[in-house]
Amino acid sequence: WFSNHPEHPGNHLSTTHNTIRHTFITLYTEINGQTVAGFPDISAVTTLDGQQIDYYDSEIKKLIPKQDWMKEFASEDRFKEYTEFRERVQQTNKINIRFIMERFNQSHGVHVYQRMYGCDWDDETGESRGFDQHGYDGQDFIFLDMKEFRYVTPVLQGIITMQKWNNDREQLELLKQYYEYECVEWLKYFLTSRKAGLERRVSLLQWSSSSPVVCHATGFYPSAVTITWLKNGEDHDEDMDLGEILPNEDGTFQKTSILNVPPDDWKKHQYVCVVEHETGTIRKILTEDEIKSNNSEILTILLGSSAAAALFWIACILHKKKASYGKYVYLSISELI
Repeated sequence: WFSNHPEHPGNHLSTTHNTIRHTFITLYTEINGQTVAGFPDISAVTTLDGQQIDYYDSEIKKLIPKQDWMKEFASEDRFKEYTEFRERVQQTNKINIRFIMERFNQSHGVHVYQRMYGCDWDDETGESRGFDQHGYDGQDFIFLDMKEFRYVTPVLQGIITMQKWNNDREQLELLKQYYEYECVEWLKYFLTSRKAGLERRVSLLQWSSSSPVVCHATGFYPSAVTITWLKNGEDHDEDMDLGEILPNEDGTFQKTSILNVPPDDWKKHQYVCVVEHETGTIRKILTEDEIKSNNSEILTILLGSSAAAALFWIACILHKKKASYGKYVYLSISELI
């Protein structure tokens, strides 16, 4: 439903012409009617660039940080305030879905009310935009037109709500302040927190003294990471195999590049693996001291990433090459429908 909406920028990070557009989104889901035992009737998820950072539902009744770098924030008083806000919204949504059911002349059955709101921000141009959408049973119910800054509904059952909310000028001003300033400031805050919490690692690996050297970069977020090689200070784009971006279990990404030159060559010339990312550049000079060649040590490094995919790709390449050379201010607006 949300991904097809014209006001929705996409629940993910996007890149265009070297600029990055970040997203900060909260999605509430309210289910009315009989649900499976243990399945919450109300849940809320917050994502940053499509990566889940917290979770709340009516069963556990507490907010759970989903990233390690969120745990410090979770220890602060404002995190408690955030949890209490989720509880208040829970009560509001219970009332809202009943109102909507009445509008559709429904008295029973399983029905779903959802609200998605947040903002995105271009880190190059500084451009930002907000979005606030409400859906019912998988269809649009009402959404906030950010250009006109008024609510619009595509269904007759939403007209009463649209008129009510559009006549509340004070509420609209609060929303405008939130989407144009507060939401973006918190998006930037969480980006900074995530950046500080990342454990980026670049390692040079070699299975045996005659094997190619692997430059393995992991713990990067977002996924746009490049690996290049320098030879005596000059770009070296020959004798190398570049792997694809692979996901790690913690939501970060890894990438690998294999340098296919014999040891005599890299011992005689200076080779440098250069890993570039928006969080900074890491350089590893290829020397015998820098290389990790103990198999258990290599496995430890790879097991911290998406081990199966990384090992499979490296094994395929090595086999192929073997013969050739041996405050938290939240949207505290929870209007009734």
